[in-house]
Amino acid sequence: MVWSFPSLPWRVVAVLQALVLVCLLVGGTAGRAAAQGFQTDLPRALLIDVGTGTVLFEKGADEPFEPASMAKIMTAEVLFHEIREGRLSLDKEFFVSEYAWRTGGAPSRSTAMFAAVNSNIPVRDLLRGLAIPSGNDAAIIIAEGISGTETAFTRAMNRRAAEIGLTRSSFVNASGLPAEGQVTTSRDLARLAAHVIATYPELYRVFSEPDFTWSKIQQRNRNPLLALNIGADGFLTGFTEQAGYGIVGSAVLDGQRLIVVVSGAKTARERDTEARKLLDWGLRSFEVRELFAASDVIGEASVFGGEKGGVALVSPTPVRVLVQRGSDERISARIVYRGPVIAPVDKGVPVGHLQVERGRLKALDVPLVTGEAVARGTLSQRALDAALEWGTGVVRRAFERLM
Repeated sequence: MVWSFPSLPWRVVAVLQALVLVCLLVGGTAGRAAAQGFQTDLPRALLIDVGTGTVLFEKGADEPFEPASMAKIMTAEVLFHEIREGRLSLDKEFFVSEYAWRTGGAPSRSTAMFAAVNSNIPVRDLLRGLAIPSGNDAAIIIAEGISGTETAFTRAMNRRAAEIGLTRSSFVNASGLPAEGQVTTSRDLARLAAHVIATYPELYRVFSEPDFTWSKIQQRNRNPLLALNIGADGFLTGFTEQAGYGIVGSAVLDGQRLIVVVSGAKTARERDTEARKLLDWGLRSFEVRELFAASDVIGEASVFGGEKGGVALVSPTPVRVLVQRGSDERISARIVYRGPVIAPVDKGVPVGHLQVERGRLKALDVPLVTGEAVARGTLSQRALDAALEWGTGVVRRAFERLM
């Protein structure tokens, strides 16, 4: 949505845009309706198209829950990051401590790769033990091998999570075993999964391997989606008594990749069925619609103290959204930014976001950057801007008190 007031001076336009922005921000907290065309009894479900970033379906996507073994995706990300940065090789061997063996190995009676205590295991095998049978011992061995202790490793997990943009996740251990304070959301897990696929495509392939043998024990990949012939190629399941059964899965068909996250299922069968139904629905029910080409002017942000009263906003990449085939759902968009932007302004500076809604579902959130440079204005222009900004602030504060 582009706001336009062609008959008014730009500094008055700036005031009106600021007021519209406040209205949008206040109204933006309303609850979102589930996407039409799909229903699920699960408390939490999320389906995202990776190529466009479109949210195809969401229910409880920002509700916190225990990640269980799905936390191992974050453990894998830290490991992958260390390898990419050149600080670690797949041939490096890590020692199996008694703590790792007892807490996550055979004595724990939890999912394990069955690493032998006091042995040394190459990272490449630990990675397979982490990704295929979801070994808790593998996760802890990796954590200790990288950071010395599992506690120190969780600090690296949370630091990387913040850098990736996981805003509602906190990791307490590397395995996902139940622990107070360990929490995530479906949206954070989907963002993490998309990051891993895009950043480490070669290493990600390990999640698609069908089986793994260690200590003469062969184990099948615990991801049930891999055997369903729907293009699934990775990620992990999880279960705790409190959070129920969950899964993060990804599938690609004819060049379209989807990520599904479900949790809170009462049984593994329910989890598997709902995840497959979501993927099937997403792969057959949508088509791509381009809203803006790369570098198209999408809107304008107000500028304070500049030679111009506004700066063009663009997306460096095409803005595409998936819409349901044959649907008459209303597509709307709005620009959200915190402004006005202070001059001088360089070209290519991140300023705000374009939020696209399909019906009442927030389908897309695209970062916007400035499409041009705006120099600093004259002294008189800056003085007038200051007066108008003061007046706008008074009105904004009054409006917020009213609301």
